[in-house]
Amino acid sequence: MDTQAIIDKYYKAGTKLYDIYMSHVTDVTNKSLSIVQEHPELAVDVRFIEEAGMLHDIGIFMTKAPHIACEGTYPYICHGYLGCELLTQEGYPKHGLVCERHTGTGLSLETILNRKLPLPHRDMRPQSLEEKIICFADKFFSKSQLGKEKPIKKIRQSLANHGSHQVEVFDEWCELFL
Repeated sequence: MDTQAIIDKYYKAGTKLYDIYMSHVTDVTNKSLSIVQEHPELAVDVRFIEEAGMLHDIGIFMTKAPHIACEGTYPYICHGYLGCELLTQEGYPKHGLVCERHTGTGLSLETILNRKLPLPHRDMRPQSLEEKIICFADKFFSKSQLGKEKPIKKIRQSLANHGSHQVEVFDEWCELFL
């Protein structure tokens, strides 16, 4: 897989969106790889983490989020499943699942239905260790404060706005990955 070729297909080098995208996914990928290096006992697919980490937000360009230079039409929360569809069309459905399953600590079907989220009606929680590691690492970096790692306390506060279960899952991951 040539991740850069996929990125270049959807993002134009030299644009604000490209720079934001590359900064964010590089930070998330590096954090993911750091976790893997610190925990060899997890025995994960490192190459997959490198690839999927760089592609986990591939769908953001289709969303409307002007503050990060996204000029699409979909609500931002849709970027995960849109990225999944895009990578599945590219022939990488397993990588696509990382896109779909990285919002918060994942979204259950129950949450999607109860909150009437504009998402397909299916479970979107990370399943594999690789998916969980990338999802976890993603919580430490925003696209509006590039290169700046968030403290755990701030991540927990942010997740708490979306339910105590999100914080519980994050805390479990802290125990496993830190």
